[in-house]
Amino acid sequence: MTDVKKALLSVSDKVYHYTASGATGNYIVWAEDGQNDELCGDGAVQTQNIEGTIDYYTKKEYDPAINTIQKALNQAGIAFRVNSIQREADTGYIHYEWVFSLPVEVSDGDL
Repeated sequence: MTDVKKALLSVSDKVYHYTASGATGNYIVWAEDGQNDELCGDGAVQTQNIEGTIDYYTKKEYDPAINTIQKALNQAGIAFRVNSIQREADTGYIHYEWVFSLPVEVSDGDL
């Protein structure tokens, strides 16, 4: 999961894991959610595809950081898809959400 964090930190220093209590301005929150697939061999799980979400909050319409985030994920080899884009009326933020999938070798213990 450190690959996800590194990719996001290449875009912004306002990157939070699970929650961003008190964050202001534009910021990113990411979290692992579960497993979407696995690769087995020799009677054991060898690789898990860990799935999670990346949320970007901005008040800027057509924020160029959207493309920068996606380019950083591509460069890091992290598969992703846009899950939703919504405007939050109570905060004024535009909330972009991506679902990411990252293969993790079970022996690495990188969760």
